[in-house]
Formats: sequence, structure tokens, C-alpha cells
Amino acid sequence: MALGLKCSRMVHPAFCNYLAASIRPVSEVTLKTVYERQHGHRQYVACSAVPVHHFATKKAKAKGKGKSQTRVNISAAFVEDIINLEEVNEEMKSVIEARKDNFNKTLNIRTSPGSLDKIAVVTADGKLALNQIRQISVKLPQLILVNMASFPECTVAAIKAIRESRMNLNPEVEGTLIRVPIPQVIREHREMLVKLARQNTNKAKYSLQKVCTNTMNKLKKSKDTVSEDTIRLTEKQISQMADDTVAELYRHLAVKTKELLG
Repeated sequence: MALGLKCSRMVHPAFCNYLAASIRPVSEVTLKTVYERQHGHRQYVACSAVPVHHFATKKAKAKGKGKSQTRVNISAAFVEDIINLEEVNEEMKSVIEARKDNFNKTLNIRTSPGSLDKIAVVTADGKLALNQIRQISVKLPQLILVNMASFPECTVAAIKAIRESRMNLNPEVEGTLIRVPIPQVIREHREMLVKLARQNTNKAKYSLQKVCTNTMNKLKKSKDTVSEDTIRLTEKQISQMADDTVAELYRHLAVKTKELLG
């Protein structure tokens, strides 16, 4: 027994400290060397280390960047008492459709009879599409004729609508016949149309943001009667729907940009 106690005393302090450190995380323990002049040897003692924050390297971030986050898919019936997800989805889709309609009406690089169809003309009966009050034909590849014989009183209004259509058109009139020369599309005009496409996309994003804000405000009113988990999942679902809509807006923008720049 005495021999055992003697042997235990002879164990180097460093070994004892090593055993203590081995059962704790390295970030919590460090070994500090203390020189003892009296005994002529080095002693290792364990002491608390400064907390270490491990940050992801650029390489690690790059690996995780392409990984998709966990998506939620809440049933509309599950939260129908607090929010109508189907209505929210329709509102978001309407933003996309409005932007598509704007693209089709104002951002055409190739002018054809069909591109003038939806131009809105202000008449005594309200706004009417140009194709409802005129007859259009192509005389030459560089010339479109708009015959206003059926509605001669709308000729002036039709000319104004064509000029303000953002198609870079300058119509000329002979009685009730409107001549629309098709200008050669230059690079500057193409770039201007791309700029307009981006502006329209930003406006669509703003409209989408308003839809999300209104929806989130409605959701907050239910926090007293609905569990926090349900609210959190519903908020995530709405944010996810908005992200998908924004992604679709940018896909359409990329296609339109490629079409405009040629």
C-alpha cells in the first residue's frame, strides 16, 4: 500500500494534467509551461483557455452555398383559420402576370402588326385596344398601315397612343390612314429597353413586397390564438413563396434581356 502511494507521488505532474485535459474539449483547456528553478524541471499545469470561435473558411462556405435549405409545405387547410395561402399565392402570381403584360406591351424589339394590337387608345367610351377600332396591314417590311376609317374620330387619339407606346415609333397621318414607319433598331435603343425591363422588374418586386407585408400583418393578429410553431412555419411558407416568385421574375428578365439584346 505504501509502495503504491509512493509510486503515485512519482508520477510526473504533466501526466496528471494530460489526463484532466483529455476529458475536456481542447477549446476549454490549454497547457501552460511553468519553469521551476528550485527543482530544475519543467512542470505543465492546466489552465482555462480563452474561448475559441471557429469560423467557416471560404472553401467550406463555397461547398455549402449550393445546398438548398429545408423547405416547408404547409397545407392551406391547416392554416385556413388564420390566413388564406391560396389567395396569397394568387396575389403573387398576379404580380408576375402584370409584369409579363408590361413586357409584351412596351418592350418589343421587332415591330409587327400584332405588336400594336394592345396599345390602349383613349376614346369617348373609355380606353380601347387599338385592334378594336382599326384595321392594320403591312405594306412593306418597314411600314405598317393603320386604317381608322371605321372610327375616324379616334385618329388623333390613336396617333398619340402609338407615339407614347415606348416602341420608338413616329406615326404619320393621311386623312384616316396612319402610316407607321419601322425604324432600324440600334444598339442604344436595345440597351434602353433592357434598362426599362429591369425597372419594371424592380417595380414588380416592390408590389410583391407589399403583398408579403400585408400578409405578415394579418398573421401577427393571430399570435394570441395560434401556437408560435404554427406562426413560424406559416411565415416561412410565405417567405418561401415570395422567394420562388422573385426567382421567376428574374428568370423572365433574363429571357427578355437576351431577346432584346439579340
